Amino acid sequence: MTQLPKKMSSSKKRLNSWPIKKIFLGLAIAIVILASVFGGAISDRVFGYKILDRFFPRQGQTSLLTQQRILSEESVITEVAERVSPSVVTVQIVKKQSFFNPIEIGPFGFTLPQEQTETVEQDIGTGFIISADGLVVTNKHVAGDTSVQYIVITSDDKEHEVKNIYRDPVNDLAILEIEANNLKPVEMGDSDQLKVGQLAIAIGTALGEFRHTVTTGVISGLGRGITAGSPYEGYVEQLDNVIQTDAAINPGNSGGPLLNSAGQVIGVNVAVAAGENIGFAIPINVIKEAIENFNQTGRFARPFLGVRYRMIGQDLALLNEVPQGAYIVEIVTGSPAEKAGIKAGDIITKFDGQAVREEDGGLAKLINIKKIGDRIKLAIWRNGEEIELDITLEEFSQ
Repeated sequence: MTQLPKKMSSSKKRLNSWPIKKIFLGLAIAIVILASVFGGAISDRVFGYKILDRFFPRQGQTSLLTQQRILSEESVITEVAERVSPSVVTVQIVKKQSFFNPIEIGPFGFTLPQEQTETVEQDIGTGFIISADGLVVTNKHVAGDTSVQYIVITSDDKEHEVKNIYRDPVNDLAILEIEANNLKPVEMGDSDQLKVGQLAIAIGTALGEFRHTVTTGVISGLGRGITAGSPYEGYVEQLDNVIQTDAAINPGNSGGPLLNSAGQVIGVNVAVAAGENIGFAIPINVIKEAIENFNQTGRFARPFLGVRYRMIGQDLALLNEVPQGAYIVEIVTGSPAEKAGIKAGDIITKFDGQAVREEDGGLAKLINIKKIGDRIKLAIWRNGEEIELDITLEEFSQ
């Protein structure tokens, strides 16, 4: 007898049907994914949604984003240059200069040279307007020659004779007063908020020839100490707590503004390292204090110690086995320093209880926060011993 096949159990039926379910499940998942991709792509391309661009950038999108960043930075620079340039001026000197005619040979013999004079006009620096009625800030070393006439040339090429000059040698600052109205003053920023790496823009009369030159860079360092000089006057001075930048600061830029991306003045350009693309600027907060003092008194009444010095940082101190501080190079005759008994070769390590450190702004910053008449206790390192001296700060007189 032929045997009939046994009836398949229900468990075997479920096992045989599972591959079919997996196929349908896989197809369903694939359909959902494809629908999402195509739906997102259609939304992205038709309606401008950028969701997919985060995961699947379009061809050339990376370069487009880079171009957008460049264009954004360029627009910042051009906007700042356009807005601030009307507030930037050129400082020019006018002086008489003697010369001799060359020897000439004529039919009747030699003609001896004759001394003659001519008027020389030369652009020597930059400045910026701080009040609508004619006050201009520049460096003291730009406007330090008392034997010449100074002219301020505004961005519209109008020339204004300087009527008065107020000099602050402590901060290498000068305020020029001209007869003018409706000038456009700059906006001053806050140099205490500066960060290394942020954008820096300089405007000035580069090389004493190219007016309103714009250069850009970044803030390269803060709290630097430098020895600055003037090629026109042949002297040098110590400046502490200055801003370092790689924005090109050329001869002729001295006294001009260093700006942030908001178009605010954050420093006054003062010096450039010889042969290097390194420039320096006096922090604007130092200038604001001096200007406030000037507005109250009509002059620069500054506390005065009366020393010329060089800062000794940590590396130099370790190398020479001396403490950090301000190494005294020279004492001004009749100054508070001389009266207190400070000597050349001394190192001021503490000023009124505060350590004198190059990275904290040096001796100049500690002096500038004091007032005329303040009695200060100095810690002095001399010949391997520490001594204390009392000194009374006096007003600086030019």
